[in-house]
Amino acid sequence: MIQRKTQTAEYWQSISLSAADIEFLHTLLLDAEQPLTTRTLALALVGERCRREEAELRAELDRGIIYQPRKGFKVGDKIIFPSLDFRLGVAIELRPGHNPEYGDFEVVTVDFGPDRRQRSFAARLTAAHKLNVDMPDVLALGDGLTPEKILDTVAPELMPTLAAQLAGQRDFAGFEDRWLLRDLLADVHVGHLNIAEALIEMRTAPVATTSLLKELDLPAEVKPEILTFSLHSALAADPRFDQVGAGETRCWYLRRLEPAEALTRPEPLIYTAIPYDRASLPVELLQIEWELDDEWTEGQVPAAAASPVKRAVPSTTVLLTYPHLIAGTLPLNVHSRPLFPRGHGERIMITMIDGRWGQRFPAWVVPAHRYVAGLRSWFDQHKLPAGAFITLERRDNTGEIVVDFRPKRMRREWTRRALVTEDGRLDIQLRKQEVACEYDEQIIISDERVEDMYRLRANPIYTGADLKDLVYEITTDLAGLSQGGNVHAKTVYSAINVLRRCPPGPVFAILANDPRLQGVGDGLFRLNI
Repeated sequence: MIQRKTQTAEYWQSISLSAADIEFLHTLLLDAEQPLTTRTLALALVGERCRREEAELRAELDRGIIYQPRKGFKVGDKIIFPSLDFRLGVAIELRPGHNPEYGDFEVVTVDFGPDRRQRSFAARLTAAHKLNVDMPDVLALGDGLTPEKILDTVAPELMPTLAAQLAGQRDFAGFEDRWLLRDLLADVHVGHLNIAEALIEMRTAPVATTSLLKELDLPAEVKPEILTFSLHSALAADPRFDQVGAGETRCWYLRRLEPAEALTRPEPLIYTAIPYDRASLPVELLQIEWELDDEWTEGQVPAAAASPVKRAVPSTTVLLTYPHLIAGTLPLNVHSRPLFPRGHGERIMITMIDGRWGQRFPAWVVPAHRYVAGLRSWFDQHKLPAGAFITLERRDNTGEIVVDFRPKRMRREWTRRALVTEDGRLDIQLRKQEVACEYDEQIIISDERVEDMYRLRANPIYTGADLKDLVYEITTDLAGLSQGGNVHAKTVYSAINVLRRCPPGPVFAILANDPRLQGVGDGLFRLNI
């Protein structure tokens, strides 16, 4: 039995499309006359590569006699050795073999050419040997892997590799996970795209592909699936348009009408992973970490990879932290993620409803970066502080999300405020602040001018500082605001995020392991002096 290269992971890890592969895929799409998925193309390519390997093996076997120890040979015979990568040699000498365990047999000396040494092999061997297989089994398909099994087991990276290489081929047009030959595309020109832009702008809302097709004068004789794909491909290639549909619906909007934080991840939300000893976190801090439900906590699943199963109770509460407040966003964490729809674009445009006043406004789910954009005005209208509890509820009949907070009588309360000193450093003080919502007392923090905080975040004093030093410095400052000198772990986490985006894990690990700090229970820490 021959182990075929096409059934090994090594073969597919380094695959590059050859001219024959491109021609094969070109013919496949030409015959199909419809868009095909990357998986369909990959399965066909695997089958074609296996067929070629089969033909090459048979051609190799036709060059001479397949070596098997039980066979007899004569000088001058051309012999093929499948176990030596089908190397071809010539029998140049025969002599009797001597080994009581195997009985009578011969030894054939084979010359593999001027660049290879001569080797000796057993012949006319009557004893059992694994190479003495019947001829029909020599070309058996190894472990019997089908193209489906090959793709799913030993070649899982083929589909992304294939998609990347097809994207670089001028003759192939792609949209999401489907491909078509450019020669088969309907002619969608700039005039059509200008009409689409005007229609979207006039409606000031995303427009489905089906609606756009009704307004555009595209060739009626072209198959509907090709018309749809052609328009998708043209819209996706034009930087004016953004595919923001939920579920399997493809809807298009204009990038220039979207807020900056939906198109580009805001700086306050950018987290660079920090290594830390998670095993050193005590149960107490792990519980606090779970309560905070930071979207970048280790173990959180990216929204794009999350299960689409809906929650039994379509509502939850999230904590508004300082980075999300100034970015005008909400986190996509374990509890909030299932409430929001999934889509096929980089963003999904949704409608949110103000739970206080009933007003509707657009928002954008950005799964890859784990946030929902478009809430800046809503935060400002209700004067919400960092630390506020935000409630979310999905309306199943419309897919809209009701966003609200927990109101309470407005009163002036002592809260922490982030200020900037004359020498450009962070200074946290206690100040009176009007608050009309329920909030986490350990998280709440405000600023006087958000512009000052952005400059502070960009200050080399803090951008280049080690997190351990920042945690100690901030804990020291916060201890001065407490009569007992105790600081809660959540308060340190909240203040750190004024300067740098960081989930609680790395902060808590420093609190638990820095000898300059001492845990006193209930999540509280103090300076170890």
